[in-house]
Amino acid sequence: MSIAEAYDIPAPRVPLVPPSPPRAPQSMNVLGRISAMRKSVIGTWGQRAYEEDIIQGRFFGHGSFILNTPDAIRHVLVDNYENYTRTPPGIRVLRPVLGEGLLIAEGRAWKHQRRTLAPAFTPRAVTTLIPHMIAATDETIAKLGSSCGGPVDLREAMQRMTLEIAGRTMFSFGMERHGAALRDFVMEYGARLARPHFLDLLLPLNWPTPQDFSRARFRKRWTAFVAMLMAERRAAGKTAGAPSSDLFDLMDAARDPETGQAFSDEQLGDQVATMILAGHETTATALFWSLYLLALDPETQDAVASEVKGATVNGGLDLERLKFTRAVVDETMRLYPPAFLIARAALAPDQIAGLPVKKGDVILIAPWLLHRHEKLWRDPNAFVPQRFMAPEPAPDRFAYLPFGVGARVCIGAHFALVEATLALAKMIGAFRVELLDKAPLMPIGIVTTQPERSPMFRIMPR
Repeated sequence: MSIAEAYDIPAPRVPLVPPSPPRAPQSMNVLGRISAMRKSVIGTWGQRAYEEDIIQGRFFGHGSFILNTPDAIRHVLVDNYENYTRTPPGIRVLRPVLGEGLLIAEGRAWKHQRRTLAPAFTPRAVTTLIPHMIAATDETIAKLGSSCGGPVDLREAMQRMTLEIAGRTMFSFGMERHGAALRDFVMEYGARLARPHFLDLLLPLNWPTPQDFSRARFRKRWTAFVAMLMAERRAAGKTAGAPSSDLFDLMDAARDPETGQAFSDEQLGDQVATMILAGHETTATALFWSLYLLALDPETQDAVASEVKGATVNGGLDLERLKFTRAVVDETMRLYPPAFLIARAALAPDQIAGLPVKKGDVILIAPWLLHRHEKLWRDPNAFVPQRFMAPEPAPDRFAYLPFGVGARVCIGAHFALVEATLALAKMIGAFRVELLDKAPLMPIGIVTTQPERSPMFRIMPR
């Protein structure tokens, strides 16, 4: 018996095509593009970007390239990745919240951090953190149970849940006392400082913009808050059981395998900020869009619930049996990649697909475009989880990039996939999810692929 037959996974049919933003007109000028970028980067791309292999242009005096071919992407992110660094606007936006952590670091600093952190994110290490994920998810489901039948904001619920998971997996303590403050930091930065202004795009990185001064003031408060969390964790001492029972233990004890060097307190603070912010926000986004799609597609939702029932063994979930649930997560991240854009600047001249690249030219690899490209996918705008299951062939490694690829692939990818798959399985195993808000919901690209608003859902116990 196949997996599809065992769990009543629906056969391919007329698929759901969720709403998506209108494509930008080809006549949009630079000022119009900058204005649109302030609202959503996704809205700046026209139809050509979903059809052509490479699109060349100019942006503030430099050449720009949008890459939609796997070979060209491989060249930039794998074969010659050391020639391509983060762009100044990207650094301006991310450095105040992530410091010099793994996501921002370059060169030797990045290699040191990557080597040092790698043992904390192996599948074996992640397995030790699953109880934290399960406990926080179960508590969220228990709280949501009191909202059955009435309107519920599942986006906020997923943000709170993944923040709780981030806190417990990082520090072994819940976020009851600090969660509100942490959410306030995240919301404040996203609303006021994460959107690039004209001068952020125009000025060199060593010329501070008015926004940079505001970001610096934010960073002073933010780093003090993270230091307080670390001090509280250290005061609590090692948690009972294994010495590597949370990420902080693993990261605090980590040593560079080549030099034996540990992280300084400042470096450790940047890693903590990176893991909490990047981890909880992107996973919350993936879970929200998964629930949204399943609410629009009740038949697929029922198939997930059936699989969850069959994957429940002695009261616990067998992750290996959640193949269709994982396919739903994979397909959701295809349609709504949490990180919708990878931007790089060339450090030296190069050639990409035979095209000359000059120092300072900007290379854009947009998972949003790549995952919906008409040459790379069948029914690119449709929700078809079965495309990630046998007997369908696996997608080209350089055509599906929810976590990036190459040396700088997201170190927490396995952690995020385990968390998202288990949390989605538990949510759909517990509740039937319906969408109360019938107006089309548009995604916007500001740091992550967010919904333009938080729609209301109804949940009912199964």
